[in-house]
Amino acid sequence: MELRFRPYTLELKRTFTIASHSRSATPVMLTEVEHDGRTGYGEAALPPYLGESHHSAAAFLSKVDLSIYGNPFDLAAILTDIDALAPGNHAAKAAVDIALHDLVGRLLHRPWYDLWGLDRNDTPYTSFTIGIDRADIVRRNTLEAQQYKILKVKLGRDSDREMIETVRSVSDKPICVDVNGGWTDRLFALEFIHWLKEKGVLFVEQPLPKERVDDMAWLTEHSPIPTIGDEAVQRLDDIEKVRGVYSGINIKLMKCTGMNEARKMFDHARAVGMKVMIGCMTETSCAISAASHLSPLADWADLDGALLINNDPFEGMKIVGGKITLSDRPGIGVERISC
Repeated sequence: MELRFRPYTLELKRTFTIASHSRSATPVMLTEVEHDGRTGYGEAALPPYLGESHHSAAAFLSKVDLSIYGNPFDLAAILTDIDALAPGNHAAKAAVDIALHDLVGRLLHRPWYDLWGLDRNDTPYTSFTIGIDRADIVRRNTLEAQQYKILKVKLGRDSDREMIETVRSVSDKPICVDVNGGWTDRLFALEFIHWLKEKGVLFVEQPLPKERVDDMAWLTEHSPIPTIGDEAVQRLDDIEKVRGVYSGINIKLMKCTGMNEARKMFDHARAVGMKVMIGCMTETSCAISAASHLSPLADWADLDGALLINNDPFEGMKIVGGKITLSDRPGIGVERISC
């Protein structure tokens, strides 16, 4: 097998603002794994909070030598070796994981939802994200999201109440909110969550900073709606650490090193009675499609990352009437359409 990789930069349709920062672009690393005349595609999305970059991803991927493996179907052993090459580098590892999964599916002529025994008709609706912005822009963005059944509203600044009231002025759709750890007082958080419930909010994601474990456990115990851990939950081993701290977890391929570990995280979270959300960064249709194969297992999905960019080099999973719609194409179900 041969691994190839190259940097790419995603151009966002609009400046995207969350509690901690704003950005108009996201660096990614695109990967390919070739074997026996077939090519699998992968991707590492590298938003600021992951702490990875084009430079770090290239340095890690330069250490990966897939030529020493003769059997691409031995995914568990190959991915264990890759994980052991260096600590961290979760997104870079995911780029190899996704490409290998795509390759194996193509060699078997089967999509991954089928290989996992999942029904592609069981996919959920995806939420569509409304970033923090001025009221007129939030109103416009909400109106333009008419085809989506659920809205995800970013919070964590002084404008939180205005954000929700602005969305509610033009839409009565269910809302989930993502605070990105932007609240610091648990009493304020609980009072605001009760208000959010009255406004039709389904759940609240990462309301307090991930370090505030005791306060977060208290908040979850008293919250009238589920709490979901995102920044606090990266990999499989983190699930036991957040049992009783959150109602559920947000699994992202870029946090957990890819599809292989993501599937294990779903199984573990379900076994301990936690809710599960499948999420994303700003990504191309490559990584979004890979995550979509896990979506039949999820309570909620937030897989709108490719909808937020202007220069998607892949065609893959579609959103039809707000619902994640998978094709019968093999592997992760993508085709490269540019670059």
